[in-house]
Amino acid sequence: MHTGEITIENITKIEGTAGLQVKIQDGKVTDLRFKISDYRRFYTEAVKGKPIVAVPSFLSRICGTCSIAHLFAAIKAIEKSQGIEVSEQTKILRKLAYDALMIRDHALHLYFFVLPDILEVDSILDIPDDSADPGHILLHDSFDIKKLGTDLSTVIIGAAIHAPIPTIGGFLKLPDQAQFPDLINRLETIRPQVLRGVKTFFDWKENLNRNSDYMCLRNEITKKFDFLEGEIVNTNGDHIPENNYYNFLEEVVIPYSQSEGYLLKSNHKDYLVGALARLNFNADLLNSRTKADVTPYLSTFPSGNLYHNNLAQAIEILQCVDDAIDIFKTIKIVPEQPVRKPAQAGVGVGVVEAPRGILYHMAKVNVNGMIEDYDVIVPTSQNQITIENDLKKYFNENLDKEEDTLHYNAEKIVRAYDPCMSCATNFLKIDWIRK
Repeated sequence: MHTGEITIENITKIEGTAGLQVKIQDGKVTDLRFKISDYRRFYTEAVKGKPIVAVPSFLSRICGTCSIAHLFAAIKAIEKSQGIEVSEQTKILRKLAYDALMIRDHALHLYFFVLPDILEVDSILDIPDDSADPGHILLHDSFDIKKLGTDLSTVIIGAAIHAPIPTIGGFLKLPDQAQFPDLINRLETIRPQVLRGVKTFFDWKENLNRNSDYMCLRNEITKKFDFLEGEIVNTNGDHIPENNYYNFLEEVVIPYSQSEGYLLKSNHKDYLVGALARLNFNADLLNSRTKADVTPYLSTFPSGNLYHNNLAQAIEILQCVDDAIDIFKTIKIVPEQPVRKPAQAGVGVGVVEAPRGILYHMAKVNVNGMIEDYDVIVPTSQNQITIENDLKKYFNENLDKEEDTLHYNAEKIVRAYDPCMSCATNFLKIDWIRK
């Protein structure tokens, strides 16, 4: 049995730096602290006093890989504050851009950061350079999938990172429909590679069950799998309008972390957001073609196994591929300008599903169209307490294991949450201290 203190310092690639401190007495964890130590960058303070037109592009800089999520959440919040209703074409093109985001982002996490765990290698650099090797095949699948997601973003919104075309009320430039047939062909061609990934992540039998609560968006109106519209649903059976989301949360000051955490106000419990929550609630809303091809794996959901977040992301890649195919085949681009209205005072909330879970933006605007107040709640903050509790469970159940094993599996637990794109592999620098 272990007695003493385990200090894991400089957990990098998690919106800055983080650490883990575990105190152990007589074979039990007496205290565990998952510390995000470089989190606050004061974006929400920086936008105060700024004109609303400048805010979405500015706030997309909160994150590189998820910039589209922050861009659309900010646009949505400001549009609601101004009473702007966008066209159906704008809604469809935003869905298409979001499909591209999920394809690219999930591929990076699953193949670059989780796949080495499955193959039991340190990194993708250790995968054999042999075209017949299964790991090599999967890695090159990821290159194709990621590139396709990037190219889709470029066609629809001008770039995969910090896209210049989406704006309040619509798009500054509409995509060239002449490029759609080639994209349809590439999407069809990529499906077998995506399905190979789905099977790979299904076959990986890692397990950590704690059965926390879950929350995500669900669109009961369209009855479609949706990242941009819907009500928030949770394990308690609540249906929460997005403008009331904040009132369902209990903000928790974590004195040893630069990020606040969140609990459900109703029961003071932690909760999980992300792909696992989405598949737990929305598997029935998957594209019919996706559903047909992943039927053998859907019985997995609903699941309380944290590692099934990886499988859920893999299924979402296929969902987005099939959704994009359907949109490209049916949409007819018509010329239109972004919807504009005179500035008015108002408050708007924009909730979207970022790749890692529910993302909340709130904009308070004055009569001159300037930001008076702004708030952002990111998935990593919402999952922080859940991550900490999962780590407590793991350490309490495995203190008889070697330190290297504890180290490695703690990494895998954090990695399974995909708390940010760079929070992936070899992120723990450990200093083991014994009393």
